[in-house]
Amino acid sequence: MHRKKDGSKYITPEGNQRLIDEFKHLWRVLRPDVTKALAAAAAEGDRSENAEYIYRKKQLREIDSRIHFLKERLENIQVVDQIPADGSHVFFGAWVRLEDEEGNKCQYRIVGPDETDQTRGFISMDSPMARSLMTKAEGDDVVVRRPKGETVFTILRVWYGPDGSSE
Repeated sequence: MHRKKDGSKYITPEGNQRLIDEFKHLWRVLRPDVTKALAAAAAEGDRSENAEYIYRKKQLREIDSRIHFLKERLENIQVVDQIPADGSHVFFGAWVRLEDEEGNKCQYRIVGPDETDQTRGFISMDSPMARSLMTKAEGDDVVVRRPKGETVFTILRVWYGPDGSSE
């Protein structure tokens, strides 16, 4: 279990639901299971050399830490469920299709830091790429500073919706 940096306080409705589901699973399923296993390990006697007891205590601390983080985060995030009035520009929640100088195309969705997922093309609004794209429109060129240097992208398409389909 890992904690993500706080970052921006915005989240999509889908991302918010995932955090709620994770919190419920940890609180209602995983924590009771680990607590039960911890009690069974504690009943075996000497706790100082009981590997199962030590492991379960560590596991419970990690679960409690994540539960605490999720509780705080869920209380302080703002769910963005409105599409901007000007859907032709890049704002939070937008899907953006880009093309670089070599003709390579890629697609990203601008989301909150709790939702980043490279395999799905979800990038944090706090990332250099997303910051460069914000408020830009289709046809605009965007310079993005990356570890390997600056790259120029052209915005091919901007749209809003819960999935990556363009129509």
